[in-house]
Amino acid sequence: MAIHRFVLLASLSLVLFGLETAVSQQQQQSQVPCLYIFGDSLVDNGNNNRLLSLARANYRPYGIDFPQGATGRFTNGRTYVDALAQILGFRTYIPPYSRIRGQALLRGANFASGAAGIRDETGDNLGAHTSMNQQVNSYTSAVQQMLQYFRGDTNELQRYLSSCIFYSGMGSNDYLNNYFMPDFYSTSTDYNDKTYAESLIKNYTQQLTRLYQFGARKVIVTAVGQIGCIPYELARYNNRNNSTGRCNDKINNAIALFNSQLKKLVDRFNNGQLQGAKFVYLDTYKSTSDLAANGAAYGFEVVDKGCCGVGRNNGQITCLPLQQPCSDRTKYLFWDAFHPTETANILLAKSNFNSRAYAYPINIQELANH
Repeated sequence: MAIHRFVLLASLSLVLFGLETAVSQQQQQSQVPCLYIFGDSLVDNGNNNRLLSLARANYRPYGIDFPQGATGRFTNGRTYVDALAQILGFRTYIPPYSRIRGQALLRGANFASGAAGIRDETGDNLGAHTSMNQQVNSYTSAVQQMLQYFRGDTNELQRYLSSCIFYSGMGSNDYLNNYFMPDFYSTSTDYNDKTYAESLIKNYTQQLTRLYQFGARKVIVTAVGQIGCIPYELARYNNRNNSTGRCNDKINNAIALFNSQLKKLVDRFNNGQLQGAKFVYLDTYKSTSDLAANGAAYGFEVVDKGCCGVGRNNGQITCLPLQQPCSDRTKYLFWDAFHPTETANILLAKSNFNSRAYAYPINIQELANH
């Protein structure tokens, strides 16, 4: 066990303090020409900065460990997709769509938006955001812009895009800022856990199919993580139930139904429903659960509280402007009430890249080479 822990910590140190140099020659050979990102605040890197929204992170101490400071990333440093881009061999991070136009689109774009969901109304309680449908619309507009660089040859553009990786992480807010927020939304009375998951999957199928129709062939979709175990839910649930350290199983059980359906959707897509496409399902529910359960082995000392925040578990109110966060972010699994630290993001990206422990049916490296 001691040797195992030493290897894990040595690996983490290598990734944290020299991710670019840690990219192996084999990984560099598997580099893809572009990366397109869809999602919510877990991967948003600034698209919400100019929106009238509570779902913004363009202020300190967000970005305290990021070279460019508070860019709109909802963590202290790199997001999951920042780490993934580096492992894939990209020299710089994929920029937010709100600040990219022209030929730069050929390298990729990040369409993610904090508070966004599969359903259009999801996250409205937090203000303006860009839903998955709107993100897909923005991507289709980007494809039309890119066509000019291929002299209007849609077949050439299709061949180019078929080599790119598309990442989509959606669904968290459809539970956190919709289904389990009955004061704002009626979905919990309109549906039960099973029918709500089915409704989300139906909508998500249409959205992912539209990405396919506009060139996506190598696609990563992520499960919804254990929302019932984040500091925000621990603070609310344990207060009501006078218990300590217990996750909200009602939320986690509902999410498990969605994740199960999402994995089946990946099978349908891969088995001929979307000809020529290869989808990878990332079990972020299990990977984040394992990180928390084995936190000490990865150097985490705190797995149930935010490094920055207010109230019980630092989870009742998220990180406030100019608030002083914890001094050693590498010891914390969570940065704030909702989001992982940079350390956790890097560990998760690395674990998905060249291992099938949480990636199905192949890992990301195999997808890049596909």
